[in-house]
Amino acid sequence: MKPNTILAAFLLMSGSAQVWAAPAPVSEAANSNQTLEERVSQLESMMRTRNLLQAELQQQLNLLQEEVSQVRGVTEEQSYKLEKVLQRQRELYQEIENRVSQAYDQSQSTAAAVTPDVTPEQAFSSNLSENEAYDRTVNMIMKDKRYDAAIPEFQSFLQQYPNSVYVPNAHYWLGQLFLIKSDDGKAKSHFATVVDNFPESNKRPEAMLKLGTILHKQGQAAEAKTLLNKLIKEYPSTTPAKLATERLAKM
Repeated sequence: MKPNTILAAFLLMSGSAQVWAAPAPVSEAANSNQTLEERVSQLESMMRTRNLLQAELQQQLNLLQEEVSQVRGVTEEQSYKLEKVLQRQRELYQEIENRVSQAYDQSQSTAAAVTPDVTPEQAFSSNLSENEAYDRTVNMIMKDKRYDAAIPEFQSFLQQYPNSVYVPNAHYWLGQLFLIKSDDGKAKSHFATVVDNFPESNKRPEAMLKLGTILHKQGQAAEAKTLLNKLIKEYPSTTPAKLATERLAKM
């Protein structure tokens, strides 16, 4: 075979091979486009899921904010009511302090009143519960200002409920009421009961202050100073301790 004939046959076979190999890049491009579409679809799905999650979290956050607002409103209302109660207690405390101071400054009692006709046993109905009986008697002082009538009420309460949690309070109030009537002996007895027998009572600091004042008035200056200094030491941040400091400065 001639060389030219061999070369022509080779070129023809080579060209034919190129024709058959040419379609391969088209198939690879199709696969690449399909993979890109799948990725875009996955990203879109993830975005939708994230948006749904964000919407749900925002809704939960809004609900929590509403609950916080409601709780804050209730707390503010309760704080207001508590402040009103504390203010009334401070006013009552100051009022009784003024009454007691006036009684000390007078040579004769000007606050004495007619003894009630009812006996202690008749002061209140025996069908009242312990809380009702105590609240009723306290209201006679705080609301009605019926100081003299409250004395037999508290005495009856102590007789009917000797083991009540309100016993130290009842003794304290009786001490206050007898001070208003300038009956220092009975007042001293009730205040001493609170001081000596009820160390955990919240009325003890005030009872110590009143007892110390009575002791000083009766000429027992040393005992009065000891008791008032004890009050300041045991209850340093209280109003009675502040008043005790002022009274010690005048002794």
